[in-house]
Amino acid sequence: MENIKLSRGQKVALYNKMVASHPDAVLKGDTIPYTSLNGHMYSFLSKGDEVTLKLPADGRIKFIEKYKTRLAENYGIVQKEYVVVPDDLLENTDELKPYFEMSYKYTSTLKPKPTTKSKKKE
Repeated sequence: MENIKLSRGQKVALYNKMVASHPDAVLKGDTIPYTSLNGHMYSFLSKGDEVTLKLPADGRIKFIEKYKTRLAENYGIVQKEYVVVPDDLLENTDELKPYFEMSYKYTSTLKPKPTTKSKKKE
């Protein structure tokens, strides 16, 4: 696979298309677009313009090997559950869709995080 360098605008559009491919996924965030479920983020577009997916261990290993990619790194910290989506795969929504579904499904198995929103007083 060749390394295609997409602009941030192109990546945002392709990320939106990927999110729209899943009926239950909701796009959140203004400057850093992301998806989350039960308080767990499972995909995002980083400030460094990398689309990342949260995958289970076996899916992560296969994804990294198949697409010659790596674990995501942000602010100097390796994010062990997140893989970087190569640009050419990002451009192929049909091929990427099963991995996005895997990410959603994996995240749905995680224990919900408690909400931090303050409750309105009655």
